[in-house]
Amino acid sequence: MHEHMPGVPVRSLAVHRSILCVDVESYGGRANWDQLAVRAGLFGALDAALAESGVPAHWRTCEDRGDGALVLVTPEVPKERLAGPFPEHLAAGIERHNAAAEPGARIRMRAALHAGEVHYDDRGVAGTAINMAFRMLEAAPLKTALRASPGVLAVIASDWIYQEVVRQNRTCRAAAYQRVRVSVKETRIPAWVRALPAGPAAETPVAAAVSAAPGGAPRRSPARARRPAARPVTLRGPARERARLDPGDPGGPVG
Repeated sequence: MHEHMPGVPVRSLAVHRSILCVDVESYGGRANWDQLAVRAGLFGALDAALAESGVPAHWRTCEDRGDGALVLVTPEVPKERLAGPFPEHLAAGIERHNAAAEPGARIRMRAALHAGEVHYDDRGVAGTAINMAFRMLEAAPLKTALRASPGVLAVIASDWIYQEVVRQNRTCRAAAYQRVRVSVKETRIPAWVRALPAGPAAETPVAAAVSAAPGGAPRRSPARARRPAARPVTLRGPARERARLDPGDPGGPVG
């Protein structure tokens, strides 16, 4: 809680929060009963993944956004828990739901990670950090990454989260992220996208995926491809005669 400042309403003071936004792909075109099943699967997977990642319920709040949710986490929880184990736990929870769900109630999801100052009022929360998180959630590169992935989850992290949290902690798999540009409404920012694989398969680091040839063999760099092959050695004089008499003798000095 804030210490009260005379003349300043307590609710006008901003507090720092980790920000998680999630949104279900292709939600609106489903039948009502499928939407209800999707929402049950969404919030079940979300709550379980947060708990499994070490984000206790008393240190977070969750706002229902219909086909998604806004989760705010207090500073007592290290951000590594959201950027590290959480995406894998969430993907696993979605897959468990999908395994038992009817085709119309299966889920694929986008998630955005950010942090910043948040203002509370009687109806919820506001602030530029909240706006930015939802802009990232709607970014075209994130939607494209999910459509192109065989998995059920794609995550976008703000540049601040990537530089200060993801890159600094081995559990966050920084090599699996790719830098993108977010251009949504008035927002123009860099961000980082990661698509999780289907099932327990390990992710291919972005750099390795870019440099690998379609057949799976690594590509040769242009400089290496232009490098001439080694020329055969031509033996002359006594060395040539020794090689003729003894093919096992390389023709060079001994010792």
